Amino acid sequence: MEELVLAIAKSLVDQPDAVSAETVEKDGETVVELRVAEEDMGKVIGKQGRIAKAIRTVVKAAASKENRHVGVDITQ
Repeated sequence: MEELVLAIAKSLVDQPDAVSAETVEKDGETVVELRVAEEDMGKVIGKQGRIAKAIRTVVKAAASKENRHVGVDITQ
């Protein structure tokens, strides 16, 4: 899932070299922590969080094929 999140995020931002992701376990759920440059936060989150919600939906759909629960956290 980490590779999927990285591919999506890098295509959205101006500084793709500043994008990183790490997979961690939190409260029994797999969480992909996405980090982007501060000036690219708006591009990844989108108006009213629409792009962030779309990223989470794509990851959730991909994870459901593997019978897993995966969340996405976006930080700078």
